Parts: sequence; structure tokens; C-alpha cells
Amino acid sequence: MLHQQGAAPSVLIWMTGVGSMLGILRHAGFRQLFLAQMTALIGTGLATVALALLAYELAGPSAGAVLGTALAIKMAVYVLLAPLAGALVPPAKRKATLISLDVIRAGVVLVLPFVTEIWQIYLLIAILQAASACFTPLFQSLIPEVLPEERDYTQALSLSRIAYDLESLFSPTLAAILLTWISFHGLFVGTAFGFVLSAGLILVAALPKTVVTDRSEGLVERILRGTRIYLQTPRLRGLLALNLCAAAGGAMVFVNTVVIVREFLGGGEQQLALALATFGGGSMLAALLLPKVLDKRSDRQVMLTAAAVMVVVLLAITTVWVALPNWRGWATLLPAWGLMGMAYAGLVTPGGRLIRRSAHNEDLPAVFAAQFSFSHVCWLLAYPLAGWVGLKLGLGVALAALSVLAIAGLFVAIRSWPSDDQIVLVHDHEDLPSNHPHFESHGLAPHAHQFVIDTLHRRWPG
Repeated sequence: MLHQQGAAPSVLIWMTGVGSMLGILRHAGFRQLFLAQMTALIGTGLATVALALLAYELAGPSAGAVLGTALAIKMAVYVLLAPLAGALVPPAKRKATLISLDVIRAGVVLVLPFVTEIWQIYLLIAILQAASACFTPLFQSLIPEVLPEERDYTQALSLSRIAYDLESLFSPTLAAILLTWISFHGLFVGTAFGFVLSAGLILVAALPKTVVTDRSEGLVERILRGTRIYLQTPRLRGLLALNLCAAAGGAMVFVNTVVIVREFLGGGEQQLALALATFGGGSMLAALLLPKVLDKRSDRQVMLTAAAVMVVVLLAITTVWVALPNWRGWATLLPAWGLMGMAYAGLVTPGGRLIRRSAHNEDLPAVFAAQFSFSHVCWLLAYPLAGWVGLKLGLGVALAALSVLAIAGLFVAIRSWPSDDQIVLVHDHEDLPSNHPHFESHGLAPHAHQFVIDTLHRRWPG
């Protein structure tokens, strides 16, 4: 009885959070962008299952290594091209560029069902992810412009996270249903349809007019601006370390689930979809709760707690795999995947809030591109550990290596991100003349205002 009485307020809070997040869809521009994201993600989810099965068809037990290599190629392309997209694409051209990139992605996935060699997978993945590397940071930079209020933006981030989680939950389920009627090659057609529909929604999206700032920077300075802001901001250095935790857990799930399900648990295509959906379900549950949690707890507290959960789960699974082989089963796999999904959402969802409060609006595309690039450096480390180490030395060694990676990320985040992180900081300007216009707005130095790295504030105080 006590449990039931306590559960009712929790359900009410959960429903209120869902209603609040859905309320953000009243903004027409965001609604159209969100629907574009959803359709593209559902298609991508179908491709995730199809790609795993294609790798298994071509490589058998070495499918984990094939997926690890394919995903490492994806990460390398992301790292190299994301900063270029933020620097080369003028703000006024972002919409046309996003539509073109969706069309390119649709064309590439339609070729994937016809591959017969592993190297062809690698080539097509490189082209597909080159388009995605340019698409994602440009898309992300539009959201804070469409939703300038922080509360609205926070709700949008959680709803966006849920979109990713619904892809992890709904797409594998849809794939499992479709696989009872068609071969997995047909799933790539669904992916292409998602990209085409995404392009159409972006085409009709009502976006705010872009304010063009007059800057005389060269190309190299534009490329490096986001990186400089990112690395000079302590909270973003903490975010980078936490990306390492997220990548460690995510890589284990995305690379080796197909191997665990098919080789060790004797499952089929539907069971693979179920395992991936469990990870997505845990992530979605956490995303639903995050807006209320972030109203009461700081981003740092939430994200470090999520990192600690990820570390604990990875260590527990490592122990089971190395020392308790009799515990290897669905009763262990599904709860672990669900908990890692929850930790993953807690690690990645608040990241946009940190970026938004760490840069001016005109610098957001560059900083989102830097986050996109740096986070994928972490995935570039984690994917080979999950794939090739798992193939050569066994999943137990791969799990141990990923656990060490997650522990390192948690430790560095604690050291890099101050516990008393402040937005408004007292600082000086010894390099500026006393008649500089900056002092007319904020008073003579030392003074205090919201501090971000820019042309006048090139180093963090202290």
C-alpha cells in the first residue's frame, strides 16, 4: 500500500514532464526540425540493425571486428570534417546544405543492399558518414537560435534525447517486425525514405533570420575558433572527459551486442533487436526524468552520477564475463544494457546546455562542431577496443579495457570541471585600453558578467 501511494506522485511527475516536453512543439520551427530528426533517426535505426546483420552475413563470427572498423571509419570522418562544416558553411546557407546532405545520405544507403565485399561496406560508410559529419553540428546549432529561452532549450534537449532513444527502442522493434516479412536488405530502403522525408521537413521549416556578424577572420581561425573556446572552458573540458565514459559503454553495446546475442546466447535477429531496444528504453526513461532532475540538481552532479553508474555497470559485466561464466545470460544482459542506456542519456543529454552557456550565439556552430569532433575522438578510441580487442583477445579483455577508459574519463572530469562552476565571473582586462567600448557596457575592470571565451576574453580567469 505504501508503495502504491508513493508511486502515484512519481507517475504524475513523469506525466507532467512528458507534457511539458511535448509542449515545446508549439514552436513551429522546432516542431518541423524535430520531426525531421525523428524520421531520419528511425531510418538510421533500421540501418543499424541491417548493417549488423550484413556484417554477420559477410564475416560471420568476425562481425564485431567489421562493425568496429566501420564505426572507427565513421568516427575518423566525423573528427576531420565536422569542424570544416562549421567554418565553411555560411549561416545563411545552412538550410540548403542540410537538405543536400540528406539527399546524399539517402542515395548512399540505397547502394548498401548490393554490396558483396567487406571493403565496399567501408567505402560506403565513409561517404555516408562524411555527409552526417557535416549535417549534425549544423543541425544542432539551429536549435538554440529557434529556442532562445534556456528552459525551452532544456526541454528541447530532453525531447531530442528521447528522439534518439525512441530510435533505439522503436526502430529495432520495427526492424524485428519487418524482418518477419522481408530480408534485412529491405531495411536500407526505410533508411533512405527517412532521409528524404527529413529533407522535405527541413525545406518547409520556419527558421529565424540569421544575423550575419562582420568578422575578418581567415579560414584557419574560423576552423580553430570552436576548438579554442572548447578547450579553454573548464566545464567543456569536463564534458570532453565524460564523452569518454559515454563512448566506452556505448561502444560495447553497439559493437558487441550482435556477437553476444548470436554467438554466446544463441539468439536470432529478433533477439538482437530486443537487446538494442533495452538499451534505448533505459536511455529514454532517463531522458524523460532529466528535465525535473536538472531543475533540482546541477548539470555537473547529474553527469558525474551517470558516469559513475556507467563505470560500475561496466566493471560488473567485466566481472561476470571473466569470473562468472554461468551468469552469462539474458537475465544479466538486459538489465545491464538498460542501466547503461540510462547512464548514457545522463551523460550526453545535458551537453547542449553546457555548450549554450559557454559561447555567444554566433559561435555556437563552431563550438557544436568542436563537441561533435572531440566526442567522436572518444568513440574512435572506444570502437576499436570493443571490436578488435574483443575479436583478438576476447570480450572479457575488451570489457576490461573499456572499463579503464570509462574510469579515466570520470577521473579527468572530476578534476577538470570545478564543483563551484559559475557563469558570472570577476575578471580583469589588462590588455585593453581604459576607453575600450567593452568598459562602457560592464564598467572598468575588474568587473563581472557572464563569461565566455571570445576575442576579448581569450583565457579563463584564474
